[in-house]
Amino acid sequence: MTSTADVGNTVDHVPPPSRERTAWAALRPLVLRLHFYAGVLITPFLLVAACTGLMYAASYQIEQVVYQHELTAPAGRTSLPLSAQVAAARAAHPQGTVTAVRPGAEPGQTTRVLINQPGLAESTQLAVFVDPSTGQVRGTLESYGSSGALPVRAWISTLHRQLHLGEPGRIYSELAASWLWVVALGGLVLWVARRRRNRRHLLVPDRAASGPRRTLSWHGSIGLWAVLGLLFLSATGLTWSKYAGANVDELRATLDWTTPSIDVSGGSGGDHAAHTATAGHHAGGADVGVDRVAQAAAAKGLSGPLEITWPAKAGAPYLVKEIDKTAPTRLDQVAVDATSGQVSAELRFADYSLAAKLARWGIDGHMGLLFGLANQILLALLAVGLIALIVLGYRMWWRRRPTRGFGKPYPRGGWRNVSWALLAPLALLAVAVGVFLPLMGISLAAFLVVDVLLGLRARLGSQT
Repeated sequence: MTSTADVGNTVDHVPPPSRERTAWAALRPLVLRLHFYAGVLITPFLLVAACTGLMYAASYQIEQVVYQHELTAPAGRTSLPLSAQVAAARAAHPQGTVTAVRPGAEPGQTTRVLINQPGLAESTQLAVFVDPSTGQVRGTLESYGSSGALPVRAWISTLHRQLHLGEPGRIYSELAASWLWVVALGGLVLWVARRRRNRRHLLVPDRAASGPRRTLSWHGSIGLWAVLGLLFLSATGLTWSKYAGANVDELRATLDWTTPSIDVSGGSGGDHAAHTATAGHHAGGADVGVDRVAQAAAAKGLSGPLEITWPAKAGAPYLVKEIDKTAPTRLDQVAVDATSGQVSAELRFADYSLAAKLARWGIDGHMGLLFGLANQILLALLAVGLIALIVLGYRMWWRRRPTRGFGKPYPRGGWRNVSWALLAPLALLAVAVGVFLPLMGISLAAFLVVDVLLGLRARLGSQT
């Protein structure tokens, strides 16, 4: 239902005028025309997003294969103290600053020590992989973001997000996310309305059909199965966008839907990269060390996989948090005082507001982290489904196109048949959505301007 759901339907004509037209009969030409323009002009962006999204869905398995040596180690009977493993990583890279450590959650996994080192890109740290049994450094890789993406996954992620074009490249993904829900809902309405008297082939393609009808049947049925997933990808994708994302953040702050955070400022805030991890003392006494910190977190029920973040500055606490995003409730955090080894603050995921939980789950689901492999398979299926919808939609448009030119859209002027009682709220809603999703608003305005100019051209041509 994305792309051009009804564009290629040669037998799907706009119904003739009637005094007893229903609201849908009046709105249908508008929906068809919007679906046509959005389908033909926006789906190239959606196609790129779907192809790169399919790559990202497979990136977790690719990462495990490519970096198997760094991520795994022979399981030993005993493990060295965490402090000894961190010391091994620091000895291999003495010029860097240890910022966090992720102990191996299961036997056979290495411990990942994160080091802040000058010269790395923004949001990137050095990940040193240590064999927990021997203290041997098995490799060093760059680690990006809070998800700890290693180079191959980080490269695919950047490709999906902004095509490696920097900030300007983010426009493509925001445009795709802004329009995805529009073409998906428009296609859903058109398909369900078309099949309301024949529900047999609503969910299953009509195999007896041929030509344009067969293509439309596959397009509509696939779209109906995929529509909820596409709406989810659109909504969650907008949270990362540049312009609409800022509006989403402002809305969440206004409604108090923001994700809570635990206080690790130590009284006056600080920068996580500021701690040297070598000075053995903090304001008020000696640092208890990472082993005591891990024990304090375990006593509060935190279990792996964990990330232990070093104090931001002298006097600030350690932060220990669960990072198992495949289990959507194991995201508890504690702050541990660096001088006493006592837990000074707790933040339980169970205490998050419902809106904050939904936001967390939505982001993790979009990234393929929620429920692990099952989530990644579902994302891959959605990407394949979206690609199929786009190909089928363009096939319908190609068969319907004239010998020369762009292709004849559905007749303009359908808005004249819509009552003002319905048209006025729709216009106000379109303006509001355009303001909240700026790139969609700008592109929609461009569609309208082009449509008006084409109408004037056609009118002048008919007069000559």
